Amino acid sequence: NPRLAWGAPCPGEFEVRENGLRYRLSFEEGYSTGLFLDQRDNRRRLRVNWVGPSMPVCPGGMEGRTVLNVFAYTCAFSVAAAGAGAHTTSLDLSRKYLDWGRRNFEASGFDPSGHDFIYGDAFDWMRRLGRKGRRFDVVLLDPPTFSQSRERGVFRAEVDYPALAELGASLLVAGGMLFASTNAARLDPERFLAMVRAGVTASGRRVMAELYVPQPPDFPTTREEPAYLKTVWLRLD
Repeated sequence: NPRLAWGAPCPGEFEVRENGLRYRLSFEEGYSTGLFLDQRDNRRRLRVNWVGPSMPVCPGGMEGRTVLNVFAYTCAFSVAAAGAGAHTTSLDLSRKYLDWGRRNFEASGFDPSGHDFIYGDAFDWMRRLGRKGRRFDVVLLDPPTFSQSRERGVFRAEVDYPALAELGASLLVAGGMLFASTNAARLDPERFLAMVRAGVTASGRRVMAELYVPQPPDFPTTREEPAYLKTVWLRLD
């Protein structure tokens, strides 16, 4: 577990500011401090509705758009989307982290009751949402490398990402944006992109535009330790 190296301990939760929004963190939760800083730039892309040249997250703006955040953890992506005016649905297997997410909404001045929080297995609930005819303008996929649930069993990003991408793609409106990310270090970028594209194809959708985003420069890489974080934004037909 992490241990204090210098200075005074910081007990309990405390607030940090990122891209004009506030989040609750804690150093008393092991390595799960509440905010993954390597995704800061992607949260900013949601916040400002700009992925890259000629590629907004949502053409016409994020105001009133619907965002599904799968494996939401403490809902940091959801808060960023809410900051842009979107209505968010956060899905996670942990009630504890969803409650933490509600506190993040409150920290940034947003009423969590105006957003949806779903406790349960990601695959199970994505299928349920599909059967109910729910569709979203943006679907965010940022799963852990490994997880386990009673409903589905074991999820391994290196094996199961195509199935996840297929479900995510099937929940998008026409012209919607799929965000896919992984921190699986043993999964190289080419194979990761192939898996995501395979899932999109299996859903019957087609990629209209795509932008791969490298690991941020403040998380440096070396030949011995290449980039672990892979992210891609895809607009689907």
